[in-house]
Amino acid sequence: MSYLQTEKEKIQLDVHRLIMARDSRFTNFIEYMNYKVIYKRYAGLYFILCIDYNDNELAHLEFIQLLVEVLNEYFSNVSEINLIYQFHEVYAVLNEMIIGGEIVETSKKIVLSNINQTKRLE
Repeated sequence: MSYLQTEKEKIQLDVHRLIMARDSRFTNFIEYMNYKVIYKRYAGLYFILCIDYNDNELAHLEFIQLLVEVLNEYFSNVSEINLIYQFHEVYAVLNEMIIGGEIVETSKKIVLSNINQTKRLE
């Protein structure tokens, strides 16, 4: 579904408010509109996914964990600065793991190998 920029900003603000207002003892799943929002906090970083209502929440929560592990190994301890200033590398990692909105690779070893191989070719 395509949204106008103002709609995107409103959705981002709404999701941000919902997550920040939640106590840490609650689950990492929120129903929002016709979707589910899955999030996980690592130190000061929040990783947030919005998925279809019928998708498996736990699989996507595990995907967030895997993504953080891959980024942590790739950047040798990922931080907010890596995500901001090396966003193109973060996108490269995501592109190895997700194609067309579907999770296609769940092997940390394969993802890191592909990223390093691509980096050598540049």
